[in-house]
Amino acid sequence: MSSELDLEAYLRRIGLEAAPAPDLAGLKALHGAHATSIPFENLDIQMGLPIRLDLASLQAKLVQRRRGGYCFEHNSLFFAVLKAIGFDAIPCEARVRLGATEVLPRTHMLLIAKLEGEPWLCDVGFGGEGLLHPVPMDGTAHDQFRNTYRVAVEGRLRVLQSFHHGAWEDLYAFQPDPRYPVDFEMANHFTSTHPDSRFVKTLTAQLPGPEVRRILRNRAYAELRGDQVEGRQLATGEVIPMLREVFGIEVPEGARFRTLDG
Repeated sequence: MSSELDLEAYLRRIGLEAAPAPDLAGLKALHGAHATSIPFENLDIQMGLPIRLDLASLQAKLVQRRRGGYCFEHNSLFFAVLKAIGFDAIPCEARVRLGATEVLPRTHMLLIAKLEGEPWLCDVGFGGEGLLHPVPMDGTAHDQFRNTYRVAVEGRLRVLQSFHHGAWEDLYAFQPDPRYPVDFEMANHFTSTHPDSRFVKTLTAQLPGPEVRRILRNRAYAELRGDQVEGRQLATGEVIPMLREVFGIEVPEGARFRTLDG
């Protein structure tokens, strides 16, 4: 497999005809197309397969085989795309706070792009609750269709928050400093193999959109429209058809998932 980025194939995967300019309009176009085209999912972990972060493996999975991935896969690929087009960007690590009752390890990857000297948070790998467009790190509220986000300051940390039911909710906290591929390899190993990792214990597929955000966790399916949530429990036999038809994931024939199938 080639270790070089096939930018044309990537752009076809996310539905863009050509690479945009390395400016704010181009960043928004890339970010929005990626976030709404390539699903967030952990099926390989559930099938007992390794998660590889080299560029060749990422392209083979997310682009050629039309699969999805989780944060390290999405944002590693997106980082390679940004650099190829000419954006000034760095990768960072975060501690997820959404749904947490204790301090979690740094197991989330995000990107910061600088445009005219100003930092913009980019993250195409946070799933159904995540950004559709990059958000400026200016501490103020920014609407994105049915959702609202801001990047708050907390000492040396920056905290991505979303506004729901009249209050700000922390999604994750990070230091805006560059990290290295080995940092993400370590975090990826923990996240994909540790028995207490939520990705080992829970099957998930998620896909955000402008009007509806779709989230599957094990057999619980939900559609989020702003603060409105509708959902139901699936029968086990409905899971794979939903992964294929709703999330657009090319699920391998005969796939078995540890959470559902033991």
